[in-house]
Amino acid sequence: QDLMETQEEVKEEGVGYVVMRNLFSRETDFKMRTVKKSRETSLRESAERMALSRKKEEFQKKMNPDSLTHPPEFIVKPRGQTVWEGKSVTLHCTVAGWPKPRVAWYKNNVLIDAKSHPEKYFTESQYNMHSLEIKNCNFSDTAEYRISALNVKGESSAFASVIIKTVSIHIHSDGFSPEYGVTFNTTIIDKFDVSFGHEGETMSLGCTVIVYPTVKRYQPEIVWYRNGVALSPSKWVQMHWSGERATLTLVHLNKEDEGLYTLRVNTKSGFDTHSAYVFVRDADVEEEGVPVAPLDVRCHDANKDYVVVTWKQPAVEGSSSIIGYFIDRLEVGTHHWTQCNDTPVKYARFPVTGLIEGRSYTFRVRALNNSGVSRPSRASDPVVAMDPSDRARLRAGPSAPWTGMIKFTEEDPTVGVVPGPSTDLAVTEATKSYVVLSWKPPIQRGHEGVMYYVEKCLVGTDTWQRVNTGMPVKSPRFALFDLAEGKSYSFRVRSCNSAGVGEPSEETGATTVGDRLDLPSVPGPVIPIRNTDTSVVVCWGASKEVKNLVGYYIEVSVSGSDVWVPCNNKPVKGTRFVCHGLNTMDKCVFRVKAVNAAGYSGSSAESEACIVKASIGEYSVPSPPTGVTLQERVRDYMVLAWQAPANTGGADIKGYYLDYRTVKDGVTSKWHEINLQAVTGTSYKVTDLKENVFYQFQVRAVNRAGISESSIPTVPLECKEWTVAVPGPAHGLRVQEVRKDSVVLLWEPPTFNGRSAVTGYYVDYKEENGKWRCVQERSTKNTYMKVTGLQEGVSYRLRVHAKNLAGVGGPSKATDAILAETRPGTNEIVVDVDDDGVISLIFECSDLKENSQFVWSKNYEAFTDTSRLTIQTAAGRSRAIFNDPSLEDLGTYSCFVTNTDGVSASYTLTEEVSRLFYVNCEQFSAVIPFKSEMAIELQEKGRVRFWAEVGKFTSNCQVEYVFNDNIIHEGRKYTMNFNKTTGIIEMFMDLLEVTDEGTFTFNLVDGKATGRTSLVLIGEEFAELQKKSEFERAEWVRRQGPHFVEYLSFEVTPECDVHLKCKVGNIKPATEIAWFKDGIEIEEDDEDAKKIGKSDDVLIFDIGKKDAGVYEVKLKDERGKDKTLLNLTDAANSSTELKVMSTEHGIILYSFVVHYIEDLRVGWLHKESKISHSDRVQCGVTGEQLFLKINEPTEKDKGKYAIDIFDGKGSLKRVLDLSGQVWEEEGKVIQSISLNLTGNVWGDPVPEVGWVKNDKPLLSDDHYTLKFEHGKFASITIAAVATIDSGKYALLVKNKYGTEAAEFTVSVYIPEDETYLKDSKPRTLNISHTFENPAILKSACCHRCKHFGFLL
Repeated sequence: QDLMETQEEVKEEGVGYVVMRNLFSRETDFKMRTVKKSRETSLRESAERMALSRKKEEFQKKMNPDSLTHPPEFIVKPRGQTVWEGKSVTLHCTVAGWPKPRVAWYKNNVLIDAKSHPEKYFTESQYNMHSLEIKNCNFSDTAEYRISALNVKGESSAFASVIIKTVSIHIHSDGFSPEYGVTFNTTIIDKFDVSFGHEGETMSLGCTVIVYPTVKRYQPEIVWYRNGVALSPSKWVQMHWSGERATLTLVHLNKEDEGLYTLRVNTKSGFDTHSAYVFVRDADVEEEGVPVAPLDVRCHDANKDYVVVTWKQPAVEGSSSIIGYFIDRLEVGTHHWTQCNDTPVKYARFPVTGLIEGRSYTFRVRALNNSGVSRPSRASDPVVAMDPSDRARLRAGPSAPWTGMIKFTEEDPTVGVVPGPSTDLAVTEATKSYVVLSWKPPIQRGHEGVMYYVEKCLVGTDTWQRVNTGMPVKSPRFALFDLAEGKSYSFRVRSCNSAGVGEPSEETGATTVGDRLDLPSVPGPVIPIRNTDTSVVVCWGASKEVKNLVGYYIEVSVSGSDVWVPCNNKPVKGTRFVCHGLNTMDKCVFRVKAVNAAGYSGSSAESEACIVKASIGEYSVPSPPTGVTLQERVRDYMVLAWQAPANTGGADIKGYYLDYRTVKDGVTSKWHEINLQAVTGTSYKVTDLKENVFYQFQVRAVNRAGISESSIPTVPLECKEWTVAVPGPAHGLRVQEVRKDSVVLLWEPPTFNGRSAVTGYYVDYKEENGKWRCVQERSTKNTYMKVTGLQEGVSYRLRVHAKNLAGVGGPSKATDAILAETRPGTNEIVVDVDDDGVISLIFECSDLKENSQFVWSKNYEAFTDTSRLTIQTAAGRSRAIFNDPSLEDLGTYSCFVTNTDGVSASYTLTEEVSRLFYVNCEQFSAVIPFKSEMAIELQEKGRVRFWAEVGKFTSNCQVEYVFNDNIIHEGRKYTMNFNKTTGIIEMFMDLLEVTDEGTFTFNLVDGKATGRTSLVLIGEEFAELQKKSEFERAEWVRRQGPHFVEYLSFEVTPECDVHLKCKVGNIKPATEIAWFKDGIEIEEDDEDAKKIGKSDDVLIFDIGKKDAGVYEVKLKDERGKDKTLLNLTDAANSSTELKVMSTEHGIILYSFVVHYIEDLRVGWLHKESKISHSDRVQCGVTGEQLFLKINEPTEKDKGKYAIDIFDGKGSLKRVLDLSGQVWEEEGKVIQSISLNLTGNVWGDPVPEVGWVKNDKPLLSDDHYTLKFEHGKFASITIAAVATIDSGKYALLVKNKYGTEAAEFTVSVYIPEDETYLKDSKPRTLNISHTFENPAILKSACCHRCKHFGFLL
């Protein structure tokens, strides 16, 4: 900004210089004569001159403190103005000065030529008062206007801003054009949308414009804008208007062309606009990783041999940060580009020197990073290297001839004047790369041109060094390069001409070489907001303490990809931007970076992820409200009412806005807003009106998608008090529950009641082209009515009259036509009573929108007592549950679904229906159901958890905890909890004691309903659970200190090495670990200590065959101790006694050894004879078990059996006598096997269970044992199975909901025909199967099971 102001000052000074030079360089005819005078005459004249001089000084002191001649001064400056489009505006000012100043008017520093454009501008100057009139203002006249006053003493300027408001004001508010006698209506169709292009492409934007009516020789004005700036045809931009279609063609896209494009159509009756954003993507880079081209190259402060070039940094820096920029220049008329700087500059501005005066140049810029140089930017507009004053003179045109007289004397020479010192020397710009100086030319400079030498001095020294020794500069600007960074310098300037070099100017202050402009700070938090299916609105916090901000770049990345892409390729100002061109349903994150001439800021923090999805889906603005009617009026206010929009746009109506205008003698004023905050209801009291004045009103609705069009304006309504006795009309009519033969009409009471309160309503209806008929004979006090008896397929209209004691008032505004039909998919409210007797109303909707809601009401009024009903809504289903049904709940219940096309229904709950519900309720409310009966669970530390899960209950449900018929309470021993969210009841005991044997019970009470579940914990079951509890607690205590996770054991590796190993846990460095062998501790210096190792938490001991013995490991520290032992003595001696076991195929004799080795020799003997291996008799080893299997044993297999074990050192024999009682118990049991079959069944209520064999019922006796336990497990046990037990069996289950059977077959085969032994000990074969059918919840459920066959 400082540079621009300096530039303007130079231009103003230059203008003054040109005029003064012209004044003194005019050729004027004059005569000179020489008169010889005597000494007396000379003395007399000298005395007279001195006297005259004193009088002149006195006169000048009276006339002006300084001098009679003085520079221009603005006594009254022009004032900025804001006017409506189509009006005229005049700027006035008063200027003093002598000689009388000449003035010139400028618009945005461009001279205004009023004579060339008399239809637009008119200037006038009288008695030092000057004015500029701008006629028929339009949007393009918005600018900064400057008046410049100039005389021989100097120049002065004053500024004024003119703003044109873009709202057309016409003689008639309806847009009537008296010039053509019509009102032009403009419509823009076939509009261009958000567009994307790449650099180098051609893009066309167009719209079809319809102007009605068509008038011969009249065309609307078509204006195109980019970012609010009007466009003009150029080599980059072409415009075409065919009379119907307006087209803008961007011939060669560049990033400078990115922005918001607006088409504006101006007519005599107003204007219309359409806007859309154009995005320009970078062209493909020639080399991977290089930056893209800079943009927006401009030239500033052009002088005779000097110009400042600025540009904007690109959005993409490439694979590495941008190091700097190269600036190229091209002389107009040539084809060779010359690089201006050898060293890349970091700043986005650079002073170019060495230009040739009078020649034109264009400039371009290239960016550089570690990967290479970018493509060049678009070339700048041409700029001429010339003095700014000459440029201003050429722009201003020829000056008027000078009519004064100039007298030259010998004492005032005109040539050979050495110029004086320059003034106002200052450092205008300082960076690490260069320093720019600017100054004003000297006042004393003669008639010839002036050039300049620049000198520098290092602070702290007195040595001045001339910088441009070879060639003086012509411009009062100079850029110094190659200065030492961090050093401080002073500068001064000397002026020179053919007469010599003048005195130096005042030196500047100390200037340290370095960047004066800091990088922008990081922008604030980024907030993405869903917009459309392909765009997101991004907002962010502005950078703080930033100077000369160019704008912001926004980047987007698909979440998780870490690939960032720019959303805009041209910096945007402001803190909000719409990022287009995104993929629908992508999860995107955004970040922002700021940029100024110094470079880029750091990137902001990433935003939260935002899904690219329409924020309002398929929503649209609502349709206009209808039926705006007057409800009440007095002297200073009116009450208006209207009907809600027929189409809500798929979203809730947030409110309404009202406008008014006055009407007088048929002429209307402009519309004015009534309310700034939206009105939520469909009526409004308009206050502060004037009595006996006519008003018109209109209403607009608003939802989340926007504001609707205005309703049809009302007829002119006079504001004066009503004196009628009958009530005003009802309002807010709306319909619900449209069916083929009925419809429900609802309305709001009238605002004006008349002389007495409203006592009732009448409803009228008529067919589309029929006559009005009353629905009922007697009035109703309700504000709703169900109109029945309609004909399917016929359209009807409805209206309402209110009445009071004085009579019946006028009708309301009629509804829109309503077609009597039941639409496909229409649902009604249904009544449901569940198993627990809970009564509810259910309504389903299949046409549900994203933000639709179910709205329940009773008697078509909002619920006042919400404790009576509980509303539960899930997906497209809503349930209204009666909390405590009573006669208070009788009435009509309705449900309306918002943001749908009138989806609604109702149900009338009468006393008869309620009585039936109460009967069912009594049947179910007696017992509280359990989803899971009481169960027990053993937890860590030996803690015991009793739990159960309740099915249906209310928030008033209470639990009573009982042990052996005694109520227990929470305390040190018991911890209790009832989670009413999940229905889980829990009771915890830290440890089971002997006194805890007995029955535990949960008693539930929920209003009149009760529930009970118990668990018996006695006998062996209790003893086993207590033992496990104590063991778990001991284990927990053991694990608090150092302990063994895996006890000592051995393993044989693939290399046939034997390792002893154990795994330890909770070990500290201070924990003592000791190994023992045969009770003797292994010390560190023992030979065996070398065999001990540790890997992670595993202790290892390598042993061999000679290392048999008893090994023990002990752990100990201050937290506790633990030990483990392993007996590795001789394998033979480690064997157990010989035992026998019977199977379904025969008998097995077996013995266990601690560990089995390959050298172990095993032999089996029967009656001292070695047993031979056969199919019936087999021997072998399984793990550490040595076995002998005899299939189908006979009497010959009786006798003594022995096993002889030899391990290389010694032998051991184990003997078993398989005869007598042992044979009786083990050998013959094979023929007396029992069969047990179990099935899992369930049902609600609990089913009855029965068994049949060959279609004959079975009863429990000594042979058949039938059981049904816990209501779930049905079993049959057949003792001493024989062939007669073969047959077809079935398990029958039955309750009140049905009966099912599971059939299966049992086949018994006897391998040998031997006599059945009644006194043999039975063996039981248990086979169980689960029967379930989740689809049938209220009936006893069984699967058909497969046939089972048993070979016994």
